[in-house]
Order: sequence, then C-alpha cells, then structure tokens
Amino acid sequence: MDNRENSYSQAFKQIAKTANSPLPLKNVLNSAAKSAAKALKAVGCSIMLLNPQREHFDIIAAYGLSDLYLRKGALKASKSLPEVLSGKLVAIFDVSQDERTQYPEAAEMEGISSVVAAPIPQRGEIIGEIRIYTREPRKFSQADTDFLTTVANIIAVSLEKNELYQILKAEHEETVTKRRKLTETPELPSSSLRPSSFGHPSEQEFAKLLDFYRIEWLYEPRSFPLARQNGKVVEMFTPDFYLPELDLYIELTTLKQSLITEKNRKLRRLRDLYPEVNIKLLNKSDYLRLLAKYGYGRLGGTKAKGMDRVLFSHTQIQRRVNALAKRVSHDYTGKKLVLVGILKGVMCFMSDLMQHITLPLNVDFMAISYYGSNNESAVKITKDLDTSIAELDVLMVEDIVDTGMTLNYVLDHLASHNPASLRVCTLLDKRVRRLIDVPLDYIGFEIPDEFVVGYGLDYLGEYRNLPFIGVLKPELIEEKGKT
Repeated sequence: MDNRENSYSQAFKQIAKTANSPLPLKNVLNSAAKSAAKALKAVGCSIMLLNPQREHFDIIAAYGLSDLYLRKGALKASKSLPEVLSGKLVAIFDVSQDERTQYPEAAEMEGISSVVAAPIPQRGEIIGEIRIYTREPRKFSQADTDFLTTVANIIAVSLEKNELYQILKAEHEETVTKRRKLTETPELPSSSLRPSSFGHPSEQEFAKLLDFYRIEWLYEPRSFPLARQNGKVVEMFTPDFYLPELDLYIELTTLKQSLITEKNRKLRRLRDLYPEVNIKLLNKSDYLRLLAKYGYGRLGGTKAKGMDRVLFSHTQIQRRVNALAKRVSHDYTGKKLVLVGILKGVMCFMSDLMQHITLPLNVDFMAISYYGSNNESAVKITKDLDTSIAELDVLMVEDIVDTGMTLNYVLDHLASHNPASLRVCTLLDKRVRRLIDVPLDYIGFEIPDEFVVGYGLDYLGEYRNLPFIGVLKPELIEEKGKT
C-alpha cells in the first residue's frame, strides 16, 4: 500500500469512527472535513447543504478556511458549480479563470487555485456537497475523486441519522411536523451563521422580528473589500444581515448622524464596486416599512394586530404546497382531474396548488352555511357545483379540517354525483379535534388545537390577506363554534 492509499485508509477509519460516535452533528462534520482535507493534502474543506428552496448553499462545517472566506456570501446553486446538482463530481483547475467561480476575488485573497466538489446524495436527490480547496493548481486523480465521493456518502449517512437533517430536508417536512409536540412552535431553520450575540441591540431586535415572521436570515454573511493599498485590503464593509428569500443585504443604523454619513459613504462605494448586490441601509422605522412592503405587515401593526406568533411562514407554505402539487400531479397522471373547494377560506391554497399541478384540470367551488343552535348546528349548501363531476376524478381541497363533520357532509354530497374517484387534500389538519374519522389523502401540516388565521383563513372576516399562517392571542378570540 503506497502512502496515498494509506492516507485514504486512515481518513476513512477516522471519519467512520466519528460518524458512529455520539458527538453532535457539527463536530462529526467538522472532523470529516478535517480528515478529508488532510488526506488530500489540501488547504481546506467545506461541507454545504442546499437551503429548502434549493436556491443557495449553507456552509454547515469547514476546515482550514478563514472566517472572512466562509462569510463571503451565499453560494447560489445555479451559479456555483451547478453541475453538482445533477450528481456530477466537478473539478476546477484554475478558479480565477472559470465562470462557475462565484467569488473569484475572495478565492484570490484566500490563495485558492483549484477546487473539487462531490455531491452529497440522499434518497435519489442531491442535498448538498463537499468541496476541497488547494493552493497550488491541481489535476485531481481518479483515486482522489473516488475518495471524496465515498466521504460524501458517509456524510449523507451522518445527516440521515441526525434530527437536524430531518428539519433541513424539505421533502420530510410533514414527518417532522408530526413528530413535534403540538403545543410547541416549529423550530426555525438553523444556520451556521446564527450568532451567540449581536453587535448592537437593534440587530437583536431585527433578528427577533425576522424570526417572528419566520423569514430566513444570515448574520454578517459576507465582507466586501472597498479599498486596497499595495495589494492589501485596507477597508472592508460587512452588512449586518442577508435575507436569502429576498436576495437582500441589510445594514442597520441608529439616528446618530455621523454613523449614518459614514455608512452611506461605504454603501455608495459598495454599489460602485458591486452593482449586482442589492443592499439597503435601514433604521427601525425603515425595516418595519420594508416588511410591510413584502406583505408581512409590522409587529403590532394593523395587518398583523393581535398575532401571538407565526406558525408557518409564507416560504414554508409555498414549499409544502409545491410538494403536495407534485404528489397530486404524479397520482392523477392520465386522469380527468377536478379540484373542488369550499369558499372562502380555501381560495389562497386552491390558487397556489392549482398553479403547481402540472396536469390539465378543471376547478369548481361550493359555498355552505351553518344553521341551528350552537349545540345542534347543521350544514346547508348555498352554492352547489356549476358543472357535472360524474365519471371524473374529484380532489376535494380544504383549507383546514378539524371535527370532520362539515367535510363528511360535503363528501357524502359529492359522492352522490357519481365521480370516478373522490379524495381529499387539506392544507391544515387539526386532528386533535376530530369527531368523525374522514379520510385525508394529502395533508400539508398537522396543527395544535389553536385558532389560526392567514393565507385565506379568517377571524370575523379579517386576516385572510396575511401571507403566513399565525396563531391569534387567546384573549382576542371570542367564543365561536365552528365545525
């Protein structure tokens, strides 16, 4: 066995031993990065996972790389070595000359010449990658790439074992939701750039506001060189936050004029040097208006007044709706699909779901009302279907199912029209309140026994236009029976 094979063998032993240990996931992955870099005689290694929208990579472990390089900015999946997403191992001999290098200036400052990246597979799809960096230009051998591919597979197994991966992986969001305690708020996506402390109280306040609305954020993710002298960087600018969903950098400021003037000078310089970067300088009133602009309202403002907490963000909802639509598209291939919804709560869910379904379909709506006493209320159909559903495949689309009594009545009514098939897709399942065990074929989220509003759901006619689903403060909810 030559020295190279012995080095790979020792690295495999160490990586496997650590992966099978009770160490936290971050320790396991950092150890794997270190062993891989040393075995390949490289300057550094990073392990990255795709974010839930599969738009950019988050670094979750690294070895040998400076903090400045790790914080250079979000890596866009469509630009930075995009071939990895198709399962290919990618090697770049000279990063300074390759268009797939997203941050060539940062690589030059770090002294990186060559990069090789292996995809991390999981259940038939690529969820991330491991990258090796070298200072000298290098053509990686077949033995090198075979070694890195094997390390990537070991990392995949480690991620599968860890509950963190179950949260990060969007395809398993339904399973994760059911495992959470119903009385707890779902955890926010974690990030290696979440700080233990902030530089200023305003930053902490802004982070809490983003967390309330469940908007993904990175803290000080990238430093931009603004001036050089004798080949060295003498001035840098590091924005406070990056919001991947909006592709927006945020720099917070106080009302102190000297600070505002200096930050404005740096922002002008940054925009001149990096015209593609979207960045804003905000004070407190500015960022509240920014959130309102993107449909989140403002904490304590009119649109979200009385909100106790956000249960599911707009991004989480869209991710789940898209996953449901893929399942529906697969299951109804070759069938005559009709979506049926009950006005008005289902309108947002129905609209988004039908846009993501890749099959021809028809849509129809019903309307119902309740009558009788609170103890003996009954359902009345005030608007029936406009077209016949006989011999068609009907998918009943619901915003929320709780007791199941209303849904059971509507399903009996639809079944009397002799459809070829009849199934149910609901965005929310409040199973804890179930009185009638109605069949649910597609479920978005299971929720606790709390009053939720937003995304079409209302309370006394309000809150339907919120882009998220939130829980109202108990003291604002009047006694109201609803099946």
